[in-house]
Amino acid sequence: MKSSRNYLSIIIIIAAVYWSFSDMKPSITSTKTATKSTDFSIDNALYHLKNISKKPHHSGSNEHKKVQEYLVQELKKLNLEPEIQYQTAINKKWRAATTTENIVAKIKGSGNGKALLLLTHYDSNPHSSLGASDAGSGVITILEGARAYLASNKTPKNDIIILFSDAEELGLLGAQAFVEHHPWAKNVGLVLNFEARGSGGPSYMLMETNGKNKTLLTEFLKANPKYPAANSLMYGVYKKLPNDTDLTVFREKGDINGFNFAFIGDHFDYHTEQDSYERLDRETLLHQADYFTSSLNYFADADLTNLNSDTDYIYVNFPFTKLLTYPSSWFLPMLIASLILFITLLVFGFLKNKLTIREVLKGFIPYIISLVLCIGISYGLWQLLLIIHPQYTDILHGFTYNGYQYIVAFVFLNLWMIFKVYNSFKSLKTTDAFIAPITFGLLINYLIYANLPSAGFFIIPVIIALLILAIQLFMNIKSTSKSTLYTILSIPSIYMVAPMLKLFPVALGLKVLFISGILLILLFGFMLPVFHKEKKKIGWQTLVGFTSLVFFAIATFNSGFSTEKKKPNSLVFIQNSITNTSYWASHNKTLDGYTKQLINQDSQHRNNDLLAGKSKYGTSFNYYEKADNKDIPLSKIVINQDTITNQKRHISFTITPNRNISKYEFFNNTSIKMSNLTVNGVLFDSGKEFIADEGTLLIYQMSNTDKNLTISFSVDVNSQPNISVNEISYDLLSHEKFTIKPRSEIMMPLPFVVNDAIICTRKIEL
Repeated sequence: MKSSRNYLSIIIIIAAVYWSFSDMKPSITSTKTATKSTDFSIDNALYHLKNISKKPHHSGSNEHKKVQEYLVQELKKLNLEPEIQYQTAINKKWRAATTTENIVAKIKGSGNGKALLLLTHYDSNPHSSLGASDAGSGVITILEGARAYLASNKTPKNDIIILFSDAEELGLLGAQAFVEHHPWAKNVGLVLNFEARGSGGPSYMLMETNGKNKTLLTEFLKANPKYPAANSLMYGVYKKLPNDTDLTVFREKGDINGFNFAFIGDHFDYHTEQDSYERLDRETLLHQADYFTSSLNYFADADLTNLNSDTDYIYVNFPFTKLLTYPSSWFLPMLIASLILFITLLVFGFLKNKLTIREVLKGFIPYIISLVLCIGISYGLWQLLLIIHPQYTDILHGFTYNGYQYIVAFVFLNLWMIFKVYNSFKSLKTTDAFIAPITFGLLINYLIYANLPSAGFFIIPVIIALLILAIQLFMNIKSTSKSTLYTILSIPSIYMVAPMLKLFPVALGLKVLFISGILLILLFGFMLPVFHKEKKKIGWQTLVGFTSLVFFAIATFNSGFSTEKKKPNSLVFIQNSITNTSYWASHNKTLDGYTKQLINQDSQHRNNDLLAGKSKYGTSFNYYEKADNKDIPLSKIVINQDTITNQKRHISFTITPNRNISKYEFFNNTSIKMSNLTVNGVLFDSGKEFIADEGTLLIYQMSNTDKNLTISFSVDVNSQPNISVNEISYDLLSHEKFTIKPRSEIMMPLPFVVNDAIICTRKIEL
């Protein structure tokens, strides 16, 4: 690639990239300080956050009750009448259950239409997360936002329901309890849900609807949020992925539409003890507040009776307009028109001898090589880095503390490779080389149309590239001016695509850095005439290569752990009463000083005696060490019923803890057909018959109101249930029978797994 001396183009590109990111959330410096009682006060919100995120407060913990009492009192200070909804709920998908304790309050409206529901959850993830962002940020946004709204002495047209749901982290159980059992649920017309999967970054709007999105999107824009961060690609991907929030329950079980407002930046804090008051990005909180105040002020008086639509819209963040929107039905005509225009330009190019078939075909070679290298090296190099830095594999969600540095390093590495490849084709003319990127752009848009039409906004960069091609073919513009003109025309493409280079690896983990590579080669290709100019081989290639090396060096320097970037580790004690054996176990792939005190580096092996071990991300225990039995007391199990009627065996038993049990995990050791599975009097899936496959039958989290747990079910008289149970308590580090050296200040419990726990495995004799 040749060096461009047009520094103005580079300045414009840098400015456009900065613009695309800065437009996605407010800044502290540009936000006015609250001066009136009707303004949202970030100081008030943070005061609440400090009070509710002092300690982990997962469902069933003592701290959970304290947070609940605090929120009830704060709602009472707003002259509301909060109530606690106690209800056992069972998630069919994950076989998770608990007795939920939802906090519910209502602001009475003047009309009799549908109600607006303000939703977030107040439980933190078991067992070590402080829950400041997930979802303390949502709690304080609603609490302070409701205070500011009520201070205006407005009477809304619609009822406004506040729901601080419980047990979201266990399987959306509080939302399910509300939708299925609370009488207010029947009148809800729209839900505004506030969530987090990190501790910073812009908050993205994602819709949930059983219909199509036109009406919801139109109403969202009427609410006029100042910083709407959204695109229909995220909406389309979200609908295809198995990621659920409380709002999903409202859509699936109540056919109720809603908006998720969720941020995912600083993903490394997600579900950890670092999800703290101090680490919550204040600008992110302001972004949530902007969504809340604009949406509440609009939807409190809007008609919520029918927000369904039979039309889908494509939408994307766009310069000056906040969101560019158009019907998805326009996508195919735009694609066809672009193809026709492309063919027309090709014909004129060949007729005017501005293009030659041989050189056009030759132009595909560097583009294909660049595409393959961007994908292959991005994927392969990350796998190599996991070997070089095995500690990264213990960050289960895949986004490391130095993840942002790696994103920059990989982007510039890919850019260097693209420059390097095109430098090898010195004689290739810009116009001939430009045909390949446009061809691939049209092909990709066809694949998008066939498989993911919500990403149809990618036709916009193709249209801009066709405009640049037309100028290149038919206008004789001064060479030094072309680069600047083409860069200005490409600003919308940069604005749309640049944030996605960061979005995908942050959201899905650094293993998908190759997606950023694909997006980069697409964007580069659409802007090829900006760079493909000069005759000298020095310049930008050297600069981007050096920048990549610098960021790889910075990432390597920051690859260790510290008090601000703690190493996650895992340790549990397992007492197997079936085999009369005990073990120490860890999910870690790399042992450290904490885990090595009880587990030897050479003890790694699989152990069929252990039923526990699966995590959210599918990882099992990686190390086991034989341990002395500690005679941990087991729960008391009483068979309440074991009768036979009509060729069915009806079984009921009650399990009562003899220690501070946090949850029970029930496992089928053989597949069996069941019906009328009941948990504390609540039927699973309306009592329908189902095949209980070998594996997890039920996971029950003990709540603060639970003294014991009663389970009943029916099986065929000729079937023999073979059920085991793990009795789990999170008191390993405080239990009198164990002396364990505490973690150092640069360590923390590994999230997403059972940790710091005593697990007693036993068989239930039936």
